[in-house]
Amino acid sequence: MNDSVPSASPAVPERCVIVVDNALPAGLAANAAAVVALTVGQRHPGLVGAPLVDASGGVHPGLIPIGIAVLGASQEELAAVRHKAMATTECDVVDFPVQGQQTTNYAAFGDAVAAVPGEALRYVAVALVGERKPLGKVVSKLGLLG
Repeated sequence: MNDSVPSASPAVPERCVIVVDNALPAGLAANAAAVVALTVGQRHPGLVGAPLVDASGGVHPGLIPIGIAVLGASQEELAAVRHKAMATTECDVVDFPVQGQQTTNYAAFGDAVAAVPGEALRYVAVALVGERKPLGKVVSKLGLLG
């Protein structure tokens, strides 16, 4: 699955995990998690639950029913997590290279990424979506971002 849009899969994957560079300041860490979460939502529309209705009849947008663990990792661990996740077919990977937080211009972001060989890219966040067991093996040693 990995680099392409996911093929036919269960309506709701079993697990969604976002791993963020734990050295980032809080604002940049939140930004990194939000950026990959938006792309995960676009790639996996089945992750959005039914609308929520409050006791007054007010309708609220549906949220993810399986939750999202947000874990912290070092740069080295992020690269290893991405590498391991890319090696499994049961996992969709959304990565956010560091160049994305160095500019507010998407074209400049694309140019900056294009100038770096894939194996040399560093990441501020990686989102993983898929089956519980394979994802668990990839992130088992990581703790919550904190």
